[in-house]
Amino acid sequence: MRLPPARGPLTDLLFDRLARPPATLPDAPGPDGEEDLQLALFACYELHYQGFDEVDDRWEWEPSLLRLRGLLEDRFERELAGVVPRPAPVPPGEVRRALTVLTAEDDDGPSLSLHLQREAGIDAFREFVIHRSIYHLKEADPHTWAIPRLRGRPKAALVEIQADEYGGGRPERMHCELFGHTMRGLGLDDSYGAYLPRVPAVTLAVTNAMSLFGLHRRLRGALVGHLAAIEMTSSLPNRRYAAGLRRLGGDAAAARFYDEHVQADAVHEQIAAADLCGGFAAAFPALTGDVLYGAACALALERRWAEHVMDSWERGASSLLGQEVPA
Repeated sequence: MRLPPARGPLTDLLFDRLARPPATLPDAPGPDGEEDLQLALFACYELHYQGFDEVDDRWEWEPSLLRLRGLLEDRFERELAGVVPRPAPVPPGEVRRALTVLTAEDDDGPSLSLHLQREAGIDAFREFVIHRSIYHLKEADPHTWAIPRLRGRPKAALVEIQADEYGGGRPERMHCELFGHTMRGLGLDDSYGAYLPRVPAVTLAVTNAMSLFGLHRRLRGALVGHLAAIEMTSSLPNRRYAAGLRRLGGDAAAARFYDEHVQADAVHEQIAAADLCGGFAAAFPALTGDVLYGAACALALERRWAEHVMDSWERGASSLLGQEVPA
């Protein structure tokens, strides 16, 4: 992946410096809007994942860059707190029930999955997949940060979930690899980060929240709750995505990613709610509110992203940056 085009004064300065040898960053301007903020934060986080082709790996731990990342994270955390009501803490034994209620009551707005199942054309489905590629081509990696921060029952539960995400030791079964098949089946570029220049801030925020929770030990409760919310709300939408893709002529290889999630996430849902989050709450009873907040953030960011996509399509516009209107 290469550094994308800048989206404001902050990313303009940041990307210019990242393309040079590591050195102390000068005072950076504040981000000019959400596009500038989320892209800058995504770039800072990406240095802890696969990185960028033209960026020296030593930038990952450059103190001045970490200070900048901290400032961006502070702003992002404040924005999340402003739009996601924090659920009240519950006794550890009530965490599973509270997660079930939270996910069952979530109003996900216009049903993007139903639209893709029944009505969307092939270009709209491609656009949806482009959005998702920012996360699915690194699927599982943000939540894996929690493994060394847990022990006992919740650690074993997370390892069990993540082992499935990584294909049980079979590279061709890794979920990121299966998603690559989906992209290729739709005639899309499946190289890592290929569509970063096209996805808007609302898409980047979904992945940035995972990295924020994953890279800070103090937010480990939010991270396990975030994963539980994803697993508990995944099976039905993925069933619809698979049906929609087959309706549009997708073959078994293209649909396998979604088929796999219908089955795997039905199992993961129980492990995540009972063993991961329930076990975590028993070990850290003071952090039950964090678990529920992480779940609430996952649901809220997903809802906001789906609303953006559907609102764009209803206006006859693309939900991507610089993209033609999908059919």
